[in-house]
Amino acid sequence: MTTQKTTEPDFSAGASASSELSPDTFNKDSGVLYLGIDLGTSRTSVTASNGLRETVASYVGYPKDVVARKLLKKDVLFGKEALEKRLSLDFYRPLADGVLKCSQDGNTEEGNVKAAQDLIAEIIRRANPRKDELVYAVIGVPSEASVKNRDAIIQAARETVDSVMLCSEPFSVAYGLEMLDDVLVIDIGAGTTDLCRMHGTMPDESDQITMTAAGDAIDQELSRLLKENYPEAQFTINMVRGIKEQYGAVGELFDAAVVELPVQGKPTPFDLTNEIREACQTIINPIVEGLGKLVASFDPEFQDRLKGRVLLAGGGSQIKGLDKAIEAEMHRLLGSGTVVRVEEPMYGGANGALKIAHDMPAEYWEQLK
Repeated sequence: MTTQKTTEPDFSAGASASSELSPDTFNKDSGVLYLGIDLGTSRTSVTASNGLRETVASYVGYPKDVVARKLLKKDVLFGKEALEKRLSLDFYRPLADGVLKCSQDGNTEEGNVKAAQDLIAEIIRRANPRKDELVYAVIGVPSEASVKNRDAIIQAARETVDSVMLCSEPFSVAYGLEMLDDVLVIDIGAGTTDLCRMHGTMPDESDQITMTAAGDAIDQELSRLLKENYPEAQFTINMVRGIKEQYGAVGELFDAAVVELPVQGKPTPFDLTNEIREACQTIINPIVEGLGKLVASFDPEFQDRLKGRVLLAGGGSQIKGLDKAIEAEMHRLLGSGTVVRVEEPMYGGANGALKIAHDMPAEYWEQLK
């Protein structure tokens, strides 16, 4: 990897982290389309060197029978459309905990591999590559994804790209923002939360932690609380996920969350403010404990600097008040901390992966082919 000049971002109160990408930045080879892909449990996003950016919910569905195929008039559906038509589909959410779902024997399931291949092909199609272009892609995956799972993702991608490499999701976020020196990255996805310690070099295994205290865990906890407190209410995990995405918050300074749920078929209002906040709160302590491990094992001369430069990214970073709540817990457990939320949580990982793709020497891509 070529050396990038690091910047000194403003980590004062109220600061935010952002990066700007334009097609003019990627003029190294007009015969190549570079792609940065954030392959997520909940959403898959792409940023392309031609300036296009797209995101799709990570759902894939295939018509169950001839009646479904006649109704849908498609062989495969993606994203929101697949979710809405899922009763007519063999329905897949192929990425669990940020990696391809596996059977009990540890092997990737054939249906999920096919769904992942089609999902990657769809997000690449949305980047609108020309027929005469080579497609070089960098795909972000969880920090601690196994070798077997990384190989499965590479094989899935090779169906539709000319050359592909993987990188850890939090590293791609930091790289995209050129925050490569003494920074702690928190990347909260649906399946996993990835923590990464950046100190001016490529991070190794000791610099990274992956945990399942993430979006799906919040959904499961919120579902449990609703069943416990409102047993008469009817809902699905997808409804719970939508409630979290609309009202997710921690702290006491946000509006009440009044949601209609059916009771015996009749829409009924429920004040879910406390349940939502309690569920969202559950990821804070594990995240700060993970940060504490990365800080404690770092050079003691630089620990305070590391705690003062914490970057919050990923879809889960959009929970209202989460940055301040993590910061407060860091002060309580670690003595200090400053947390900044990225401006583009949906595209932070894809933006960084695209920069990595562009900075790779041409001969490296040729070797990967």
